[in-house]
Amino acid sequence: MTPTSAKPSDRAGLRVPGAGPPNRLALLAAFFAIYVVWGSTYLAIRYAVETIPPLIVAGTRHIIAGVVLLGWACARGYRPALREWRACMLLGILYFVIGHGSLHWAETVVPSGWAALLIASEPIWIAVLAAVVSHGERLTGKTMIGLLLGIIGVALLVGEETASGQRTVVIGSIAILIGTLAWSVGVIYSRTSSLPRNALARAGMPEIIGSLILLPISGLTGEFTRLHVATVSTRSAFSLLYLIVFGSIITFSAYTWLLDHVSPTLVSTHTYVNPVIAVLLGWLWASEIINLRVLEAGLLTLLAVFLISRGTGKVAREIAEEAEVG
Repeated sequence: MTPTSAKPSDRAGLRVPGAGPPNRLALLAAFFAIYVVWGSTYLAIRYAVETIPPLIVAGTRHIIAGVVLLGWACARGYRPALREWRACMLLGILYFVIGHGSLHWAETVVPSGWAALLIASEPIWIAVLAAVVSHGERLTGKTMIGLLLGIIGVALLVGEETASGQRTVVIGSIAILIGTLAWSVGVIYSRTSSLPRNALARAGMPEIIGSLILLPISGLTGEFTRLHVATVSTRSAFSLLYLIVFGSIITFSAYTWLLDHVSPTLVSTHTYVNPVIAVLLGWLWASEIINLRVLEAGLLTLLAVFLISRGTGKVAREIAEEAEVG
């Protein structure tokens, strides 16, 4: 999961007048960023929280990335208004306090590939919420089948752990699903709120607000007392740096640039690729298990997302295409 995207009207304002077709190499690099780099952030989170408390990781990642993105926007002439800060407050809580806070904490007990598969259910939540809040939307047959397959996929993924009494994994999985629901609510909210029209500020401001809540919470829960710089591993330190530079700043910039040059539908295909990358990297570098159950759950989840993307109406489809799931 990553900061909210710009609306179509906002993206048009980012285009450079008279600019020609995008360079093919630039397109490949941008898609690599939203496919592979975003997919790799789940493993980077797992490595970062090995020796750094999870809420400190999330708070530090987003305060730095948010300041950089907002600073970049201000350097280009943007000035945030008070009403925009107020609108970003709820988004910061939904996206980064609940959404990413729960993800970073859960990855202390849940495998990174597993976490990615659970988060891949976000379009399912969005489709249901869009049908509830939009009078012109309804749950079609494809959407209902996709919803059912998504539920089966999640149940298949966590069912064995529930039956065997592995409470920490089950609780971590539930936390990720709650965070995914919160992120989906934020996506719906972002469609009608007074968020910044500038895409960089639209991403950076909620990150700043979320991190300013996450860091005090980490202090209240005793994370700062448990943090000892001498015990932070090189792998955790570099993973945190990777999350800041590549997982937040570069990938968001690539995502925004792609939305300005290619179809949102094509850009939204990262929803299918990210969990595949995450599962493969977790297996390759962290010895996470890929068994038949994980493969079946993954395929059911991706099939559910595909059916929902084809079965929803125009409003829900636009929302899902503009939502960033990384």
